[in-house]
Amino acid sequence: MTIDTHALGFGYGEKAVYATNPWESRGRLYEEGSSPTRSEFQRDRDRIVHATAFRRLKHKTQVFIAQDGDHYRTRLTHTIEVAQIARALARALKLDEDLAEGVALVHDFGHTPFGHTGEDALHEVLLPYGGFDHNAQSLRIVTKLERRYADFDGLNLTWEMLEGLVKHNGPLMTPDGKGIRGPVPQPILDYCEIHDLEIASFASLEAQVAAIADDIAYNTHDIDDGLRSGYLTFEMLEEVPFLAQLMAEVRERYPHLEPSRFTHEIMRRQITRMVEDVIAVSQQALAEIKPGNVADIHAAGRIVATFSPEMAEADKLIKQMLFKRIYRHPDIMRIRAGAAQIVTDLFHAYMNNPREMQSHYWVDHIAGLAIAPKARHVGDYLAGMTDTYAISAHKRLFDQTPDLR
Repeated sequence: MTIDTHALGFGYGEKAVYATNPWESRGRLYEEGSSPTRSEFQRDRDRIVHATAFRRLKHKTQVFIAQDGDHYRTRLTHTIEVAQIARALARALKLDEDLAEGVALVHDFGHTPFGHTGEDALHEVLLPYGGFDHNAQSLRIVTKLERRYADFDGLNLTWEMLEGLVKHNGPLMTPDGKGIRGPVPQPILDYCEIHDLEIASFASLEAQVAAIADDIAYNTHDIDDGLRSGYLTFEMLEEVPFLAQLMAEVRERYPHLEPSRFTHEIMRRQITRMVEDVIAVSQQALAEIKPGNVADIHAAGRIVATFSPEMAEADKLIKQMLFKRIYRHPDIMRIRAGAAQIVTDLFHAYMNNPREMQSHYWVDHIAGLAIAPKARHVGDYLAGMTDTYAISAHKRLFDQTPDLR
């Protein structure tokens, strides 16, 4: 697809009519005075960066456990890369960059230790009590579990930031109340009872660019980390025509490039091509929809910021390769089994004796609760753990802890 370069928003000040305006925010659940120096979305972004949950991302797994080496991505470095791409897309499309960046920075707050393995294990033990969903957990963190402010629990983010967090991957239910990707997690439904996030409509374009930035970032850096680890080889990348083309371009221009530089040249081209594809597709969709304000984006009935069919096919093939070569590799599966055991063991230990959580807040809060709310609070405690804390907690409580190497 072709990008309309004249329509790109490279300036800081100009915004499109369909951009979300921070000065017209729907506000916060708890009313606060405005800031003389920052927009509402700047304040949101700053609160997110200073949150305890943001710092914990430093020691949470992306794909490779932190013990594997310092150069592999963690959930924090992944988040920073997503935010960079989201901001670049937002600027090109003349959106509010602070809102796009904020959604990107907060989107993984609810992830457990050990990445998706920890999430799957926690979901399994919490199934009798409603299960576990990392997106719903992110909402719980920013509306309830962060305890920093004197006047309220959570971060008291704007409606637009919360909406973007919950709906960045699209609506959660149909207009008649049916879940689109299965039942809507109860924490989201509960919050919408007091602060309706309109989960049957599409999110802002800022949230949409944050979502597609997530895809672009992890597809690219999982290849980079896979090559560094040895689970991937350049020959394996040839399985994906899109990647094979990028490698051919690099080899033609730099025939004697060392492997580390060769990898980086592939990755930077992959990100650029995907970002430019999203911009072109978004521009075409906007030309068709002709939105006059952000409400028209909500009501568009389609995702605006997405891949072209050709790039979507490349994206699918990349994911298939990553699943085959990395995510389902026997070594990774062995580590995943050990990580799942740690999460499962800790859940049962804390359910049997909440005082083992070694936190006055959690112990006092759980005292006297029925089993379902007790399980949810144990889940909150476990989800907040870093990889390193979960491993040390398991070693304290059990004679044998799985070796995650």
